[in-house]
Amino acid sequence: MKVLILSTGTGEGHNSAAKAVKEQFEKRGIPCELADVLNFASDKASAYGRRIYIWSTVRAKKVFAGAYRVGRAISSARLKSPVYFANALYADKLCSYITENGYDTVVMPHLFPAEAMTWLLRQHKLDVQTYFIATDYTCIPFTEETKVDYYFIPHEELATEFIKRGIPAEKLVPTGIPVSERFLQLPGKREARGQLGIPVDKSCILMMTGSMGYGRVESMTAKLVEQTGEDTHLYILGGTNEELKKTLRDTYADTERVHVLDFTPEAHLYMAAADILFTKPGGLTSTEAVAAKVALVHTKPIPGCEDRNIAFFTQHGMSASGDTEDAVIQKGLKLLRDPEAQAEMRKCQEKYGKPYAADAVCEFICGQKEAAQEEA
Repeated sequence: MKVLILSTGTGEGHNSAAKAVKEQFEKRGIPCELADVLNFASDKASAYGRRIYIWSTVRAKKVFAGAYRVGRAISSARLKSPVYFANALYADKLCSYITENGYDTVVMPHLFPAEAMTWLLRQHKLDVQTYFIATDYTCIPFTEETKVDYYFIPHEELATEFIKRGIPAEKLVPTGIPVSERFLQLPGKREARGQLGIPVDKSCILMMTGSMGYGRVESMTAKLVEQTGEDTHLYILGGTNEELKKTLRDTYADTERVHVLDFTPEAHLYMAAADILFTKPGGLTSTEAVAAKVALVHTKPIPGCEDRNIAFFTQHGMSASGDTEDAVIQKGLKLLRDPEAQAEMRKCQEKYGKPYAADAVCEFICGQKEAAQEEA
């Protein structure tokens, strides 16, 4: 068995899920490579795709929302979208790479490679098993125009939605969204704070903006500072948004309880140290928070799939949120001051979460490979 995991850099969540699965294959001694599928496209096309995604989600949310709605409207299992044909452009190059390197299993935590592999397998006879990993709590537009062997979905309650969108029921595997083992082997709150230098005698609010620094962070920070006292410290993980981080650091240069941090591989430790977490409702980060069992407050979503992530989490008691920024803040501060509500939320996270998804994905794929070998 030799595994190729295909993701891309339009949001770090897809890559984090890919790395979590890679961890599990490597733990089993199975050869595995993680590649950015857009590297098979031309440099110009690859860079353009990333820029358009970032611009549409950070600078033009209404445009993104409209595109998402249009995508749902035109997407079907029979008619192919421009997304499908765009990813078909590099499929031949991807095919050569798979063949030359002897991969027999392809895992895809992103729509783009699933589209490319769908085209590729219609044009070429390849002896490969293909698997798609959904990284949001909904069936995103254009998933139904892909054709792979199995679809790993976040929860069994979402199966009906995927089936309605055209995915065969027998291809759905409700493993959950893969997260790194780091989120499953966390120290206690006091120990985590000791490792990070966070005061153990203060309340700790963690705010995560996503890898690209999404959201109305400046406004939310100002309101949280105004509505909390010296006994509450605010830690902001600003991702790669350098402009945002500079603005916040300049604004709070004289405020010792506001800490603006760069992109860090220690997000799991900050979750373990925090009393509550404010974060955009990305599928991966939200799943990591549930695995870490941190009291979770969802901020304003990117229109589209993140609306559905919030709906799933709040309906199952795994997070709190609100219709406005002020409502979100009030929900969060109420949760901060209510240990019983935090404990109840953690119970819901334990009930509905699937923290061992990465292991489940690998076990399923290995089982399929063994079954195929026995039949042969």
